[in-house]
Amino acid sequence: MSSDPTRRALLRALAAAVGGLTLPISSRASRVLRVSAIPDESPTELQRKFSPLGAYLEKRLAMAVEFVPVSDYAAVVEALASGRVDLAWLGGFTFVQARIRTGGGAEPLVQRVEDARFTSKFITASDHIHKLGDLKGRTFAFGSPASTSGHLMPRHFLREAGVEPDRDFTRIAFSGAHDATVAFVEAGRVDAGALNAAVWDKLVAQGRVDTARVRVFHTTPPYFDYNWTVRGGLDAGLAERIRDAFIGLDPKLPADKAILELQRASRFIPTSAANYRGIEAAARSAGLLN
Repeated sequence: MSSDPTRRALLRALAAAVGGLTLPISSRASRVLRVSAIPDESPTELQRKFSPLGAYLEKRLAMAVEFVPVSDYAAVVEALASGRVDLAWLGGFTFVQARIRTGGGAEPLVQRVEDARFTSKFITASDHIHKLGDLKGRTFAFGSPASTSGHLMPRHFLREAGVEPDRDFTRIAFSGAHDATVAFVEAGRVDAGALNAAVWDKLVAQGRVDTARVRVFHTTPPYFDYNWTVRGGLDAGLAERIRDAFIGLDPKLPADKAILELQRASRFIPTSAANYRGIEAAARSAGLLN
């Protein structure tokens, strides 16, 4: 399945609750920056991560900032393409899709330092799985079909290791999000799964996964992943101010450090579409792009 029904219900409820939500600003502000994000974690976690960042952007940009929740990855791409959102947090693969969908209009502004060397973790609760080759004949969970770190790159590295998911797995599940993949493996719904390394580390640090039961048995080589992307046609001056705002987050300042920690970032740095050519090539090789 492409998305868990409970997760979809939560997203719809959140959309209803925060639809039109705008963080407090001066009544003089007349423009709204509409921001969204791929739903790679639970709706409540996405909102928790965004709220301080939204307040910071409002202050730096002197304009209202509205978070627009979506039900799945494809909805973010369509929202950018249709102009319903101005700025979106995308994975590498979602960015490639948005770039193609907008005819090159979607433009990446910044990435975290960590996104230049991102990795995925392969996890299992089975005593019989120790390497990628051991996955043949097993059941497996990816995250969202459009996830870079939860599907595309794990699939890419599986194929490099001689494991063809559609042929060699007895069943493939799509959990819809990284934290859901961990839940699938921990509950025994699948033999193994793959997810974003940063989410795995966060869940372990928060004690939300039983590491006596679920373990990492493989980590991928690094690749480029997430970025903040603006829609085509956004005012160039505003895009530059948004880029400067992200780059201006200073880990030496307590308030900025708190925002960066929520984003699991040490700093934000400029990025470009060229950084994601490898992602596009992997997606085409896997038959995930037309």
